[in-house]
Amino acid sequence: MSDVLDLQDVSIRRGTTTILDGVSWTVRDGERWVVLGRNGAGKTTLLQIAAGRMHPSSGTADLLGSRLGRVDVFELRPRIGLSSAALADRIPAGELVRDVVLTAAYGVTGRWREAYESLDEGRAQDLMAAFGVDHLASRRFGTLSEGERKRAQIARSLMTDPELLLLDEPAAGLDLGGREELVSALAELARDRRSPVMVLVTHHVEEIPPGFTHLLLLRDGKVHSAGPMEETLTAENLSSAFGLELVVDRHGDRWAARAAS
Repeated sequence: MSDVLDLQDVSIRRGTTTILDGVSWTVRDGERWVVLGRNGAGKTTLLQIAAGRMHPSSGTADLLGSRLGRVDVFELRPRIGLSSAALADRIPAGELVRDVVLTAAYGVTGRWREAYESLDEGRAQDLMAAFGVDHLASRRFGTLSEGERKRAQIARSLMTDPELLLLDEPAAGLDLGGREELVSALAELARDRRSPVMVLVTHHVEEIPPGFTHLLLLRDGKVHSAGPMEETLTAENLSSAFGLELVVDRHGDRWAARAAS
């Protein structure tokens, strides 16, 4: 399998603060990764590098065969789908849901005077249907529930048929029903061989969708452990990464974690 994402000894420093410290991580074609860690472990920063929206202070980052610092990121970014809270904040509250998805074809937020082909409009409609928001196409983004916004953002992130899909805490803020609907949709996407390579950042083991194959655990900006899900998602690894004695349970194709009694 070819490397979709290859980070070697990557560090991010801001003044005297080190956010990522010597991170080496390789994601290959066909893999679906989950990134777990405590608050402040560096998960979102890592995803910003993977999205080509932040350059390492040191080390190398190769995305889709191109090295950051040697490639036009504006040509690279359409090949990478991104759903994150920071991106959602840039979507105008008055934007129609169909336009939230459609404008990703031009890599913009907020429709202006762009002209879209019927192929683009058809793809936007199909993606909205796939994530259960097609009936909301004429609604304003700002009127949606948190779960509806999350699904609309993921539909948008797939608009350009990306080779790499990055999801930063897609279930954050959802109630139990909304979380389970989203996990089910992501599981279906993960199991489809035609889907892009996927990386999902979360705080919670319960939010890992079935079909995800690998786990990266971060602690204090460093790689704690990484590898196939069944080998890496252990009580020992999770307890060490979170600094708390934890028990990890598996029920069918879902995982759960709780404090040891």
